[in-house]
Amino acid sequence: MLARIFVLAFIVVCAGCGERTSVGDEPAPAEGDSVRQPSVVATVDMDRFRQDVEQLSSDAFDGRSPSSEGEKKTTDYLISAFKASGLVGGNQGNFLQEVPLVEITAETVSPMTFETSESEAPLSLKDDVRVMWTKRVVEKSSITDSAVVFVGYGIVAPEYDWNDYAGIDVAGKTVVMLVNDPGFATGDPELFNGRSMTYYGRWTYKYEEAARQGAAGVILVHELEAAGYPWIVVSGGWNGPQFDLESSDGNASRAAIESWITMPAAVALFEYAGHDYTMLRAAAAEPGFKPVEFPVTVSASVENRLKRSKSNNVVALLPGEVSDETVAFSAHWDHLGSVDAGGADGIYNGAVDNASGTAALLEMARVLSQEPRRRSYLFLAVTAEESGLLGSAWYARNPTVALEKMAALINIDAMGIIGPTRDVAVIGYGSSTLEDILADIAANQDRVLAPESTPEKGFFYRSDHFNFAKYGVPVLYAKAGVDHREKGREYGLAAAAKHTAERYHQPSDEIHDGWDWRGMQEDLELYLGVARVVAWSDAWPQWREGNEFKGVRDASTEQRR
Repeated sequence: MLARIFVLAFIVVCAGCGERTSVGDEPAPAEGDSVRQPSVVATVDMDRFRQDVEQLSSDAFDGRSPSSEGEKKTTDYLISAFKASGLVGGNQGNFLQEVPLVEITAETVSPMTFETSESEAPLSLKDDVRVMWTKRVVEKSSITDSAVVFVGYGIVAPEYDWNDYAGIDVAGKTVVMLVNDPGFATGDPELFNGRSMTYYGRWTYKYEEAARQGAAGVILVHELEAAGYPWIVVSGGWNGPQFDLESSDGNASRAAIESWITMPAAVALFEYAGHDYTMLRAAAAEPGFKPVEFPVTVSASVENRLKRSKSNNVVALLPGEVSDETVAFSAHWDHLGSVDAGGADGIYNGAVDNASGTAALLEMARVLSQEPRRRSYLFLAVTAEESGLLGSAWYARNPTVALEKMAALINIDAMGIIGPTRDVAVIGYGSSTLEDILADIAANQDRVLAPESTPEKGFFYRSDHFNFAKYGVPVLYAKAGVDHREKGREYGLAAAAKHTAERYHQPSDEIHDGWDWRGMQEDLELYLGVARVVAWSDAWPQWREGNEFKGVRDASTEQRR
């Protein structure tokens, strides 16, 4: 009700609005909430937004890798823009928050060699079918004659009565597992979350759980549909320098070797071990699956070059009347840097991912700085998202504002470039009351909310808002959908698939003539509309009943009084 009262008033006063619009009478409060409105509402400038995207994704920024000259250019650019809009440093007056990183470059990577007493020749997997590394901060890490165990999906989920490690001790062994989760594999809506990936389906979880189980090695099988991206994303994204947060134990608790292999390589491995891949994959999706010990051992090694470095989150604050309550925006400024491509294009410009989202922060800061506000606005341009959401993880552990008094966080990651859509895709659809506000704003654009078109890809767990959700902050991650207003849904789906196949995490993610900027403008207006409603209310958005993050938020209720 609160959202609808504000939005209806907003629609009336903004009909035919120009650069700025004065707002008339305040509506009556509803449901005990104090309802107010900004007396001035500014609008986005798409020419200015486009200039920011072009600049941030230009070759001059060299792919915006953390701890590089490209980072310095990027953070300088962001700070200059935030200052020009009148924002102040959000880290005790500073715009930068230092993030300690360890850069681990695998300089020598051995084949992954399997042996069995039943075969005269070993099975050797090399560069074209495996990607291998270690997160341990050591110069050399290896496994030698490590017993191999297939652990299905590698999941321990008591709430689903699921334990892929039941009845076996994998300490010192190497576990082989499938990506995604059994709900996706079967399509059964009663199993996990059906086709929508749960956190248990994310590759990050699987490596973490294997480490908790004491595994020495981890082998994750890549399948296109289950992973949600082609093998080139794995081979391109995990070869070369890898970043992690500096830890007190040097990540000694992680497995000695972590890896991906292609599905054809997995088929060969299972056959080498005397098993049928298709049959075991099907069995792994059934309740009561038990791990399968292979009569095989594996050996592999990695020699690293280590480099400790500092990267930075950019933290900008637009103070409001209530200084300790915030509405936050996040976007990651980093991308994959550049590589020597032998004369070909080796710069990962990251125009969609995420120069678009970073430029959105700058434009929304400019707009909101022209308006009064009740709650403060916080803008977080975070580092090392591409390395595992590291910058946002560091901020969430070391916040500059109280997370229990962060009313909401709106995350912008890879804006839609196909043009105006009838639908607004909500990643993690049905999670919080922020969607009620979003639905009202979207209705003014003649748009409707919809679940993301590919929930099996687990995007809710793949961007920076997730680190805030874990601390209970209600988050919103929404973007243009796929139902193009003029060309239809099939066009939108095909365009999204084409981008994933041809540009996602590749040097070809650059601005091109096919971009239709109209959809981005609508989305910017959506984000601003939601932010205004939350900023001018004294209500606190909530997680829905049954959501995994609701308990954390509810526990901090007294701290918000």
